[in-house]
Amino acid sequence: MARVSQEHLDARRRQILDGAARCFARNGFHATSMQDVLKEVDLSAGAVYRYFSGKDELIAATVTEVLDSVQAMYERAALESPPPAPDVLIARTLTHMTQERSAVLDTGEWAFPRLMIQVWTETLRNDELSALLRERFTKVRAAWVKVVVRYQEAGMMPDDVDPDAVARTLMATAQGFGAQYALFGPFPPEVLRAGVRGLLGMRETAEGAGNQSVKSG
Repeated sequence: MARVSQEHLDARRRQILDGAARCFARNGFHATSMQDVLKEVDLSAGAVYRYFSGKDELIAATVTEVLDSVQAMYERAALESPPPAPDVLIARTLTHMTQERSAVLDTGEWAFPRLMIQVWTETLRNDELSALLRERFTKVRAAWVKVVVRYQEAGMMPDDVDPDAVARTLMATAQGFGAQYALFGPFPPEVLRAGVRGLLGMRETAEGAGNQSVKSG
């Protein structure tokens, strides 16, 4: 029997993961059966179960793969000199989620933003998935912290700010844009970058100015 190449095995695994992502994004986890996945990828049960034991393993593999790739992207960003500014990196994150690590739905939309919301909902009832998501998000946040520390080292951010607090905020911004994409559809990257740049450019008002305006009103 001819030996199957690793390239072929990787391509088949990718085919199954992308097909499952499309099914989950369209109909949700509970309304999707393994038969739906088999039909989507046009493979036999034996071919699919060679790679994944069932739906839960498909979900976990998708979450792990995506978050590991996002973590690696931030690890690389921390090595850039100078590190990419927050508006650039958040835009890069959304592009990564929608165009590099996600299957395309029949409508032409990218599956991952919709799948992201499905995963968040599922973690409320699935303890194993919740634990997996916490573990992976902790690693992603640690990679973000490295980027923030590089901002401070490059003089792009004050030394007295808490890198973890900034990392959590930047993560939440990226997640929020992903949720908007899933709920309301694609939007130009320029909108994302302009919004983040606008927030970064804010200045505190003179001390007491806000109170003074209230009194005068």
